[in-house]
Amino acid sequence: MAQVRVIKKYPNRRLYDTEISSYITLEEVRQLVVDGEEFEVRDAKTGEELTRSVLLQIIAEHEERGQPMFTTQLLSQVIRFYGDSLQGFMGGYLERSLQVFLDQQQQFRSQLNTMMGQTPWSMLNDLTERNMDMWKSLQQGFLNAASSSMKAGSGNKDKEKS
Repeated sequence: MAQVRVIKKYPNRRLYDTEISSYITLEEVRQLVVDGEEFEVRDAKTGEELTRSVLLQIIAEHEERGQPMFTTQLLSQVIRFYGDSLQGFMGGYLERSLQVFLDQQQQFRSQLNTMMGQTPWSMLNDLTERNMDMWKSLQQGFLNAASSSMKAGSGNKDKEKS
């Protein structure tokens, strides 16, 4: 069984990754999460578990910049659950709901890739090529019709001269 990566948090708020023996930033911790790395953050002095507070700090920083994921209404509703008799159920419920969402998202992507058999860019390229072919056919049909019309018109003039 692989050991869990340990990140030590020092009083000066710096984070030290014991696996690579180097200080890291919150953004690098976020990347560990994105990459699916198993880790825990511990207070360097006391050994206290701080992973949740660091993850909440990452969320707070990302909510402040860019497109927020959590609306004010959603955050207010979550806060209302603190101290409620159902507080203990809420975390598990949210976790399972998010997992179902992620599973459905993965299934949708898989079905879309299977159905299309192509990447979005190749689909756009194919669509563009079909549109160009259709446009060329339309132009050629228009030119043929115009040419036929002109030949028919000049044929009538030749008959009138005879």
